Amino acid sequence: MKHLLSVDDFADRPAIEAMLDLTERFVAVSRREIRKVPALRGRTVVSLFFEESTRTRLSFETAAKRLSADVMTFSVASSSVKKGESLLDTVRTIEAMGVDAVVVRHSAAGAAARVASWTGASVVNAGDGRHEHPTQALLDAYTLRSHRGPSLDGCRVAIVGDVRNSRVARSDVKMFHALGCEITLVGPPTLLPERLGGWPVTVAHDLDEVCGEVDVLYMLRIQRERIDQACFPSLREYASRWGLTPARMARCKPDTLVMHPGPMNRGIEIAAEVADSARSLVAEQVANGVAVRMAVLWTLLGAGGTVV
Repeated sequence: MKHLLSVDDFADRPAIEAMLDLTERFVAVSRREIRKVPALRGRTVVSLFFEESTRTRLSFETAAKRLSADVMTFSVASSSVKKGESLLDTVRTIEAMGVDAVVVRHSAAGAAARVASWTGASVVNAGDGRHEHPTQALLDAYTLRSHRGPSLDGCRVAIVGDVRNSRVARSDVKMFHALGCEITLVGPPTLLPERLGGWPVTVAHDLDEVCGEVDVLYMLRIQRERIDQACFPSLREYASRWGLTPARMARCKPDTLVMHPGPMNRGIEIAAEVADSARSLVAEQVANGVAVRMAVLWTLLGAGGTVV
């Protein structure tokens, strides 16, 4: 694998499962007293973030540092982009510095693929517009498999909320389907994709009809920065009809798990009591992000060497 731009870059289910198995080895590294290995010593990884995302950027940078790679951080706020420099020129400038991998986050769908066409370095898509976020899907799959695995065949997952604007939802649908899950999209029609041809999902508009039947409730953030028109009457009504409240959680099966990609709008798509409950995997998702990204970077840059 040269790049990771989409979940589609994995050839098949065994390839995904191999990445999740590799992640387990890096989770073990993260539990050591000294959480660092020399696997990518001499390699350089640059984080090229045109959108703010503190947790994703720090996760990738931490992963690279734990692999002993050199890390460069590109800050758009203080860069020549503010002076009118194009994405192409930015990439060429970075490549001239001799980097081995570029982690890209951009508001435009397809930006990571475009960067990959301009550089000889490996490119990891850390989120491009409404398109995809493959490493989030990997860490979600790893987290869920650690509770429901080793096989996720038949696991019923409801992805709830702003699916239309969510790159996480698109990647998770592909990932969970490839691993054998049954997926239901839940939300108001205005927040679901206009066309679902080819999506391996069922659709529901009433969360109360679904929550008692599924194994996982994956709550999506209401992305106020991506919603350019009124898609529902008010945030209060959204929370009432599609938010995961304690009362709604009480109607779920005793072993139903809760996930969220973060950051959370507490009190809107998820209540604080639910987010902090024993059935919430949100903190685990964040913790597993570093190990997943270590596995991805090692796969792209360190194959042929030793992990530890």
